[in-house]
Amino acid sequence: MVNEVLNSYNDAEKHLTITADHPATLSSSSTEQCILKDDWDTTEVKVGDFVHLEGEKHLDTWIIKGDVGYMIVNPDHLVSGTSVVYGIRCMRRAVLNERFKAYERGTRQMLVGTLVHEIFQKAATTNNFTQDQLEEITSQTICAPKYLGEMYSLNLSQADLMRAVEEYLPSLVTWARDYMHDSPQSGKYQLQLKLPSDDDLIKSDSACNVTILDIEDVEENIWSPRFGLKGKIDVTASVKIHRRSRTQNRVVPLELKTGKESNSVEHRGQVILYTLLSQELREDPEAGFLLYLKTGAMYPVPGNHMDRRELLKLRNQLAFYLTKGIVWSGMENSNAHLAPLPPVIGDQQACRFCSQRRNCALYNRAVEQEMEGCFVPTDVMSILQQETQHLEPIHLQYFRHWYLLCVLEMHAIDSKGGVRNIWMHSAEDRELQGCCVANLVRSGSVQMVSDGQYQHQFTRKSACISKTGLTVGDRVVVSGQEKTLLAVSSGYITEIHSSLITCSLDRNLSKLPQETVFRLDHDEGVGNTSAHLGNLSKLMEKSATSDKLRELIIGMRPPQFVPYLSSVLPLEAKETMANILRGLNKPQKQAMKRVLLSNDYTLIVGMPGTGKTTTICTLVRILSACGFTVLLTSYTHSAVDNILLKLLRFKVSFLRLGQKQKVHSDIQKFTDEDICKRKSIRSLTELEVLYKSELVVATTCMGMKHPLFDQRRFDFCIVDEASQIHQLICLGPLFSADRFVLVGDHQQLPPVIQSSHARALGMDESLFKRLEKNLDAVVQLNVQYRMNRSIMSLSNTLMYEGKLVCGSEQVATAMLKLSNLSELATHTLYPSWLKVALDPNNPVCFLNTEQVPAYETEEQSGVSNLTEAELVYCLTAVLLKAGCKPCNIGIIAPYRQQLKTVSALLLRDQAFSAIEVNTVDKYQGRDKSVIILSFVRSNSKGKLGELLKDWRRLNVALTRAKHKLIMLGCLSTLYQYAPLKKLLDYLKNEEMIIDLPPVAHKLIDVNGADVSP
Repeated sequence: MVNEVLNSYNDAEKHLTITADHPATLSSSSTEQCILKDDWDTTEVKVGDFVHLEGEKHLDTWIIKGDVGYMIVNPDHLVSGTSVVYGIRCMRRAVLNERFKAYERGTRQMLVGTLVHEIFQKAATTNNFTQDQLEEITSQTICAPKYLGEMYSLNLSQADLMRAVEEYLPSLVTWARDYMHDSPQSGKYQLQLKLPSDDDLIKSDSACNVTILDIEDVEENIWSPRFGLKGKIDVTASVKIHRRSRTQNRVVPLELKTGKESNSVEHRGQVILYTLLSQELREDPEAGFLLYLKTGAMYPVPGNHMDRRELLKLRNQLAFYLTKGIVWSGMENSNAHLAPLPPVIGDQQACRFCSQRRNCALYNRAVEQEMEGCFVPTDVMSILQQETQHLEPIHLQYFRHWYLLCVLEMHAIDSKGGVRNIWMHSAEDRELQGCCVANLVRSGSVQMVSDGQYQHQFTRKSACISKTGLTVGDRVVVSGQEKTLLAVSSGYITEIHSSLITCSLDRNLSKLPQETVFRLDHDEGVGNTSAHLGNLSKLMEKSATSDKLRELIIGMRPPQFVPYLSSVLPLEAKETMANILRGLNKPQKQAMKRVLLSNDYTLIVGMPGTGKTTTICTLVRILSACGFTVLLTSYTHSAVDNILLKLLRFKVSFLRLGQKQKVHSDIQKFTDEDICKRKSIRSLTELEVLYKSELVVATTCMGMKHPLFDQRRFDFCIVDEASQIHQLICLGPLFSADRFVLVGDHQQLPPVIQSSHARALGMDESLFKRLEKNLDAVVQLNVQYRMNRSIMSLSNTLMYEGKLVCGSEQVATAMLKLSNLSELATHTLYPSWLKVALDPNNPVCFLNTEQVPAYETEEQSGVSNLTEAELVYCLTAVLLKAGCKPCNIGIIAPYRQQLKTVSALLLRDQAFSAIEVNTVDKYQGRDKSVIILSFVRSNSKGKLGELLKDWRRLNVALTRAKHKLIMLGCLSTLYQYAPLKKLLDYLKNEEMIIDLPPVAHKLIDVNGADVSP
């Protein structure tokens, strides 16, 4: 069946050498061999690839041929069944669909299809198929907020959608009459079906009657590392297949289609792939059914071995293009280039209506045009040329560069395991890494909290839950502890208690046996690179917004400003604005003025402690007082909510978009989800009123797929944390505003990039850093209110060339207050170095551990330094005895393993529970009265890590302390890092370094008790 549109392969016997592992790795020196007979193709298989083999095994030889066995290449790379069947006619479209998953916008036809799917599924699970029942389900479904949002996005009316959906209802009634078990006419409609296992006698009598006995599941999610596939089956049904010779009961996939009744090779191919996926949970169904909801016609689709094999070969091709998107060259494969995509097909009709037409044309012109053997068929050349003729070479160069960076980043993330870790590592191993909670069983009943969201509670069969690396708001994948129940659901953690964990999931798991043991894994995925590529594609489209952004971002056109505030400020807002400005310092006022004068964009450099959040809050207040609409965004939910919490104090109203579970508890009532539920919004008119009700709308940069942004533009977009966001993510919200304001500081944390190659090629250059070259757009906030003068001097020396100044003399001279210090300081049991280190008159000190000694330990889980951790414990213990509150102490280390080591020591005493231990990255934007910083690295071999080479990360670490900063490290090792050498030279000149004596980590307190751990 599938073979009719596939390329034919050479009928040659081929030999591959593989290892005996399962999955196996292709190797040039293995003891086993695989014989592929007939037309198995191996062009997409390379030495080093993992393969999964199913076939006949004789001694050390696997035999795979036309009617026996399969070979799945890179089976841990799960590809959706939908993408595979796209590859039947155009493999290029299949690859682009996977790359640009977030690119396609909905259409009226897609929305109608989704609605009819859900109506059928609801009717099937409740067996409500009369005309009246279906009309009632339809009227309820079409009022759901998610569908109202889609209607708003597409500018459709409820009445229009209702009419379109109602056309399907008579066919659903007819189908239920012909097939549902409780209908008097069920099982009388005759179909033709030959199952692969049927003997010749039965095959000669292929006529059968089919009855649907029960609906086992809807939207059943299945991941299959066995076949390298994933998918959601529309309906899983228990059916009775009756023939004259025998009757069989089977559980089969039922694929629903709302379009033209074509019984096409793509539609049938999708059903066949679902028969493969079904084998992960139950015995081979051997067949599935294709149901066209417009007509009620149902077609049986047998899962023949030949058809499955051809589809798996397509799947292997798709996996090849997705995993081999980079070509390496140069010394030790140091240079990366993009590989060509599958060829462009010469089908005018298919290309004209292809949703990936622009991306296909962009990739061809920007990447493939100079490649040998890549050409565009004459029939479709004009169609593709229309998509890119407005672009200049500099635009294509930008597209090519950032596409390469994204693919490098995808590969780097994928190499760390991603979702593969769920099935490749045991729950116990994952728990040790803090990525999983295992041995869970359901507790209590399942509650439906919203349409398609179900609240589940889990208890642990042993030990407590609270000691886990997962936190409230984390996205999780729920699997059975047994491998057969892989990724049965996904959702968010909403509560964690010592004996209970609560999740909001997208599936109701109550159908599974009560004794089922579950595991929750942190959803590591592959990042949001498809959304990034979607933004890159949108930047290249021909539209007024994209044209302007290309000028500013790629062409680097200088931003323009109006000369006078009077031309932009309404008269009635001047007094309000003057009152708001009264509490600001001079640089903050300059920032307000620059933003208001801007026609294009403004950059606000928020140096450490300079009131960046306060400045943004004030800016939003001024803009909204002037009647401007404002889109407030950041990369993280916490950064968005920190600003909103400040706005609440000034009674500035706003609408918060985003997953309610990820939003701060005090902000949740302002989310569109909560308001829709609270006000029982069930009409498009009511939703439109909500979406247009506020001047200020807030969301993360990744929340731009919300329907609101398809119909609404903003006067200003403010992006907080802009220096921490790479360019393509930052682009997302800019498409929805006339002017934008980027707030950040490129001297602090850069964007987090996993790929060292992508980082070397500039992926960590934020849009903030790129545009900062236009000095007219830049306003610097340099008056800081956090650090005293001594701590500030470190950052001034390291990064800011003396530009940072204290906001007042009170800030400059502020010191740590220790109520019991005098008693401790006079006690002879405390060494002199400790007294000097704790003295509030010494706000900065560096404790040199060379003579202790304190050597690092490097393990598979990371780098740690136990002796430094013990010193941190001792310093913390003495600080607490001296009268410092635990909540005022923060501990920072660049390595996660060191944080685990320190935390394990602190957990021994409840008094330490409020002390926060975290990475530099987690402390960005936050501060503590006392910071203890452990540098960890200490070795005699000159081994260096990457984390301490970053000037920006060091700057953040040094500027978290308000009153006291204590650093620990080995001078001789740390001097090898350029940023630290500059810092240590300054500390030495200022006499801030203390050489610790041997065994300094063994301390005695004033009562004669040992305070070492």
